[in-house]
Amino acid sequence: MFQALRIRDFRLLWAGGMVSSIGSWLLVIAVPAHVFLATGSLRATGLTLAAEYLPALALGPLAGVVTDRLDRRRLMAGTNVFRAGAVAVMLLGIAPGRYWVLYLALLADSAGGTLYGPAQQARTPQIVGTGTLLSSASALNTATSGAVRLIGGPLGGVLLALSGIKWLICADVLSYLVSAAASLMTSRTCSGPAARRATLADVASDLAEGARVLARQPAARALLPVTAAFLAANASLSAVLIPFGMRRLGGGEHIGLLLSCLGMGFLLAAPALRALLDRAQPRYLLAATLTGSAAGYFALFTSTSLGTALPAAVAVGMFGSMSEAVPLTTLQRVIPGTALGRISAAFLTAEAAATLAGATAGPFVAQAAHLAGIAAAASLLTLGAAVLALAAVPHLCLHAVVAEGRAANRARPAGQPQPAEPGWAASVTPDVAGVTAVGHRCAPDGPATGRPGGALDVGDGPGAQA
Repeated sequence: MFQALRIRDFRLLWAGGMVSSIGSWLLVIAVPAHVFLATGSLRATGLTLAAEYLPALALGPLAGVVTDRLDRRRLMAGTNVFRAGAVAVMLLGIAPGRYWVLYLALLADSAGGTLYGPAQQARTPQIVGTGTLLSSASALNTATSGAVRLIGGPLGGVLLALSGIKWLICADVLSYLVSAAASLMTSRTCSGPAARRATLADVASDLAEGARVLARQPAARALLPVTAAFLAANASLSAVLIPFGMRRLGGGEHIGLLLSCLGMGFLLAAPALRALLDRAQPRYLLAATLTGSAAGYFALFTSTSLGTALPAAVAVGMFGSMSEAVPLTTLQRVIPGTALGRISAAFLTAEAAATLAGATAGPFVAQAAHLAGIAAAASLLTLGAAVLALAAVPHLCLHAVVAEGRAANRARPAGQPQPAEPGWAASVTPDVAGVTAVGHRCAPDGPATGRPGGALDVGDGPGAQA
């Protein structure tokens, strides 16, 4: 799981992201709690959630174009500096009567995150390649996310009570600046996109080109509705987690235990991902993790005691985080680097729309059909996503990319960035002239015969980085 840390650039990227995530998660509970304690308004508190997803819906596709046109290293550093400034503005919006400033700052922070996300997802395979080190990086990021969830949110709540929100805001500003510095300290990647000026026609052409890549890549095309359905189901249950804890488990103090168990599930998922990402076909692995998530959802939201709820929360965290990591790693492998920013942004936009829809619909379904009804509906939707993954995601050439990745790792001096490692593609994937790599061609059960190509919330909280 720790092999990717041998590469200096990934160590910097990982450490900077971890520091920034801790800073962001300090505010995940603190910001809405501060607004609610000051206003007593559920509507005012709910606006903090809207501020997270609206920029992704509005800016997502354009963020992908920017990622594929600019130097991703500088883009990540620049967006972190911008987000540090946006969070600093929150200091002007925490006084009564000035919460509109706080909402604008949250919107700006989320807009910066919308630009950062595709750049980070595209930058990682630039550094570690698409072979076994990418699986190591995915597992390590999942473990880090679990650890941050275990300590970040609860620590933010404690520090909010002890020192107030101002110090937490300052800590988040500092964490973004540390992450920006870490990004700038990474090496320039020769195979990365060259910055170039763009007209409106160029942007439209890039968007159309990205759509063609997505349409002609069977794995990516199948993963988009699967991921959207899963996140809609997850969001519908996340929206009723607080009422569930209050009504079924005996009080709000147990919500923190549930969140900690979700984080524990992330930690358990990390070694499983490291062992399975290079061995199991994505469609089988994703179908299994989605089925596990569906079972965990139903077990959790039909529980009447902590004895059954806490193990179910661990299962939701474990299988849910794996259900996010498998599509992401697959995209990083099947999509060429020249288009990865746009495809990642398309997924992030669809995920934001699905999450917002699920979070909106969940309370209404729960009101009409009670918690058991929303648990059954979300579980069935997740099972439907599992069936779709099994039926629609094509067979991929795992043995080819693993073998080439190991050969490239042995040939590279220790600690050096990965050269432009070839991507890998489904055996039925047609090439897009000038856009996709040639990829690998292999029979479903035979040796590789092709050649390398060329040129609950189980998601992150507000302001968190991928």
